[in-house]
Amino acid sequence: MYFTIFIFCSQLTFSQDLKPEYQKFVKSFIANVKANNREGVSKFISFPLKRDYPIPEVKNKADFIKRYDQIFDATLKNGIIKSNPAKDWEEVGWRGIMLYSGTLWIDTNGKVIAVNYQSKFENDLKNKLVVAEKSKLHPSIAKFETPVCILETSKFRIRIDDLGNDNYRYASWSIKKPMSEEPDLVITNGKWVADGSGGNSHYDFKKEVYVYECYIIKMGEDGSPPAILTIYQGDKVILEQDAKIVPR
Repeated sequence: MYFTIFIFCSQLTFSQDLKPEYQKFVKSFIANVKANNREGVSKFISFPLKRDYPIPEVKNKADFIKRYDQIFDATLKNGIIKSNPAKDWEEVGWRGIMLYSGTLWIDTNGKVIAVNYQSKFENDLKNKLVVAEKSKLHPSIAKFETPVCILETSKFRIRIDDLGNDNYRYASWSIKKPMSEEPDLVITNGKWVADGSGGNSHYDFKKEVYVYECYIIKMGEDGSPPAILTIYQGDKVILEQDAKIVPR
């Protein structure tokens, strides 16, 4: 009984309603989703809107309206419509405002900056794109369960794939080489580490005394790069380069 009361009191102490100024644009966003107003919803989107690799990002308003039902399916729309602006939307510091622990993110200016939800349509599309992509890779790396991303720094092209069972693979080429050629470096048994609820994460790959860290920034401060490659020799950083995430 004491434990139950303690939990309840803790929730009262730490849980706060979303600020009224933020509730205002959240309510407007919900109203546009409820009315199925593609044009209205598009005004809330910050473009380009990233989608799960290898699905192409949503480039602009016209692209969004064309693909609206592919992203905002009945399940996502119902979740948004039924959400309570004060209770289900939570401000998370500089990262913005999240719905249901990160399903969707809006910044404090009222712009949707991430939709971390995948409809059945997008899931099926992703599977088709993966099959097509495998046929274009060097045979030595053409087997994997799920593609994660492709990064490009000033010097390297890096491909990260999920081989299954939380086993990630790092393949790297010089920036001038295509992925149809054999990689210069391949490391398996990499690990994925989540960094909070904003979607940031990093993939760590160890080879002898070296650790290759690929940090993916989905929720960053102004001026943050999309990703960062850092190579450690023991505790010493021997290389650090900003990276872009290559869209399809």
